[in-house]
Amino acid sequence: MAVPSPARNPHVFTASRWTRGNRIFPTIIEVGPDHVVRIRRKFFGRTEESIAISKVASVQITTGMIWSDIRIDSSGGTDPIVSHGHSKSDAIRIRELVEQFQKG
Repeated sequence: MAVPSPARNPHVFTASRWTRGNRIFPTIIEVGPDHVVRIRRKFFGRTEESIAISKVASVQITTGMIWSDIRIDSSGGTDPIVSHGHSKSDAIRIRELVEQFQKG
């Protein structure tokens, strides 16, 4: 059985439960070498939105007093991935990972 390379495993960032829309099921952002995924869990199932790393046009971070909002825009014309309630360090790390994976 082949063991997956650590570089292939996505980096996972979870929004704070103390922020709007994240009380019961916090939003999860996964950043991997191939795509960025926003996961919203529900009582029955979950919703996923993804953008291929090669199609990411920009990553915008809006920082408040405590939490940051992240907006990841696509060059393919699809809706952006938007997530609220991440720590500033997580938001910066998400942007760094996207830039790193885009460079190859």
